[in-house]
Amino acid sequence: MIHAVYPGSFDPPHNGHLDVIRRGLRVCDRLTVAVLDNPLKSSYLFTLAERVALLEAATADLTVEVETFSGLLVEYVRHKEAQVILKSLRGALDFEYEAQMAGLNRTLHPPAETLLMLAAPEWSVVSSTRVRELASLGADVSRFVPEASLKALHERFR
Repeated sequence: MIHAVYPGSFDPPHNGHLDVIRRGLRVCDRLTVAVLDNPLKSSYLFTLAERVALLEAATADLTVEVETFSGLLVEYVRHKEAQVILKSLRGALDFEYEAQMAGLNRTLHPPAETLLMLAAPEWSVVSSTRVRELASLGADVSRFVPEASLKALHERFR
């Protein structure tokens, strides 16, 4: 049984995240979506509880676990007894960063493999940062986010 962990801030969850989750379910038996709780970062738009609730709403039709973690990802992966860290790549800049992180994670916890999944072309330009920026300026982001995220963004930027 292959258990993968898909970590991220998910602030807010967008359709690129959901695409990776759906595709990840095709290559693993169990998938945990792990929402990062980083107390050193104060610039989140949504609280940890809100991000979890948004992901749970967006993945209600999927068989995934949504949990939170803090600290080192590899310690969380070890605790969950997962074999795979699932990450997505939008382009070359993501590759450089994620390749370095994969190497560090492998050094810290050799049993866990990192699976780098290329973003689908239609989601390669979508990031939580860009979605937040667009929504804050009143742009229509409905094509980029699931319904729960859209509603939460409208409420936040009303």
